[in-house]
Amino acid sequence: SVDFSEEKRETEGKKTMAGLAHQLTGREDPGSPKRLFPILKPSTTLSSLPACFHSSPSGFRSRNRKMKIIPVACLEDNYAYLIVDESTKAAAAVDPVEPEKVLAAASEVGAYIDCVLTTHHHWDHAGGNEKMRLLVPGIKVYGGSMDNVKGCTDQVENGTKLSIGKEIDILCLHTPCHTKGHISYYVTSKEEEDPAVFTGDTLFIAGCGRFFEGTAEQMYQSLCVTLGSLPKSTRVYCGHEYTVKSLQFMLTVEPENEKMKQKLEWAQKQREANQPTVPSTIGDELEINTFMRVDLPEIQAKFGAKSAVEALRTVRNIKDTWKG
Repeated sequence: SVDFSEEKRETEGKKTMAGLAHQLTGREDPGSPKRLFPILKPSTTLSSLPACFHSSPSGFRSRNRKMKIIPVACLEDNYAYLIVDESTKAAAAVDPVEPEKVLAAASEVGAYIDCVLTTHHHWDHAGGNEKMRLLVPGIKVYGGSMDNVKGCTDQVENGTKLSIGKEIDILCLHTPCHTKGHISYYVTSKEEEDPAVFTGDTLFIAGCGRFFEGTAEQMYQSLCVTLGSLPKSTRVYCGHEYTVKSLQFMLTVEPENEKMKQKLEWAQKQREANQPTVPSTIGDELEINTFMRVDLPEIQAKFGAKSAVEALRTVRNIKDTWKG
């Protein structure tokens, strides 16, 4: 039988992340949370934020921050992102489905986009790639080697390392299930600042993507092992603004979870003020996202599940038919 215990997950995950962290930073320890974050004032709106604002539930920016992350709202509820190396103004665009919007956001902060990071092949994430190549001749468009990513110039695999400018390193993580070649991008800077991960449609705030091209076993590995073993301070930037609905569903599964209730109240205020709910953190997700809490015996017991994978499959099936 397969041991999906939390202890084994953490042991395996820490070994993996220690090796990856050593590759990127020369440090064996991938790190731990270093700061607490205040919450944005509800009176602040997206339109009132300066262009250089680093979006987060905290609104926090380190004075020495070398990595700026700018969410760009696209389509109905998608997010594209800019990752800017402040020292060179080189930038990567994550899933720029509306290229003109993303290029305008880069122009506002004096950055230039020299590559695209595509999480997966679905049109609302990869659909802007060919236009980006027309608008920025010579741009590199990265995408998973197992996904048929439109406009891709350079394929990446689990463990592929990239960089932006002089200060930012990127590690490609294969996180399959939503699509078979889905890639999440783990991003660190050479400064001592919290890392970030761009999870596309694998991990949402309090949610996960549908199992279109994979299995519950794959989603467990992607969520609970690969992403779940990243440093808890890692900021999570997902592909859609689904947070309010996701938390409303999660509270039908864990109605006693006070952190979910607090997060929902906060998220509703954010959306009423036209503010984003990204990013979350890995640490937060381990407390408010049932899909990442399936190792817990009390979660498995709720569904009569005998394993974490069985519990994950059950929660996803319930979510797929939920009418909330």
